[in-house]
Amino acid sequence: MKNVYVTLGILLAVPLHIPEIVLAQQETPAYAKWGKLAVEEVQAKYPKAKIIDYLHEGKEIHGTSTIEKFKLWLKQSDKEFGVYVRISYLTSTQEVEKIELQESLS
Repeated sequence: MKNVYVTLGILLAVPLHIPEIVLAQQETPAYAKWGKLAVEEVQAKYPKAKIIDYLHEGKEIHGTSTIEKFKLWLKQSDKEFGVYVRISYLTSTQEVEKIELQESLS
């Protein structure tokens, strides 16, 4: 019993080093709402295709409107192709004015 006690005493006396994991908080990008809408529109138009890549190409401001630009890369059967998505909305109210989808030629 004495050996067990000494062993436990040693284990308790040894400081345990447990590394702290600090997770960086990632901010949600301003375009996330529009990216989700772009994905939904592409999925609706190409229901059998799988979206394999996604790129936010930026935004343009034209007077009272903003255009968010995306390119999604899809795979359907043996075919891979890109789809450009342009979402135009009123900057002040974020009301969608128009959504355009166009397949890329390359």
